[in-house]
Amino acid sequence: MLISPAMNQGLREARFAGDGPLDAAGVRQARAAAAQVPDADRYVAGPSRRCAATADALGIDCVVEPALRDWELGGWAGERLDTVAAREPDAVADWLADPGAAPHGGESLLALCARAGAWLDALAADGAAARDRMLAVAEPAVVRAAAVHALGLPVAAFWRLDVPPLTLTELGGRPGRWNLRCGRPLAPR
Repeated sequence: MLISPAMNQGLREARFAGDGPLDAAGVRQARAAAAQVPDADRYVAGPSRRCAATADALGIDCVVEPALRDWELGGWAGERLDTVAAREPDAVADWLADPGAAPHGGESLLALCARAGAWLDALAADGAAARDRMLAVAEPAVVRAAAVHALGLPVAAFWRLDVPPLTLTELGGRPGRWNLRCGRPLAPR
């Protein structure tokens, strides 16, 4: 099970890797959603401040999982999408069209999907982990990449998946036979 983190200013402003603290509305919504968090045997979270703050507001104690770190966007990190698109229109167009492109100097979409997929596959290969119900607080890009991998979708499908804040995405099954239930809001909108 994957929960996307609550709202923060970076997400509100469409910033690349906007890892900052939750804003007041995000904290309020996460606290209101705490009763809706499903039970799990293990709890993990991506290493971002936003994931940690969301887990805290949801009242769950998570172990940091480095494989769930946000998409590494190199020189674009912290910048607004519209600013980068105005300054580097060809680079942004290439990045959106070619899953192997990394004009920002960071991680390509292919690399992100491979990382999320390797994490899923490792969980399924570990007998004890495969029997446990795991809940992870993970950045939206990681949730999207995990869904692409689990369902064997073309990598370009990543751009067609939306993961709103504080939604639950459930992956069940095993490699080659995953089932997906996505987008259940945890808190009233």
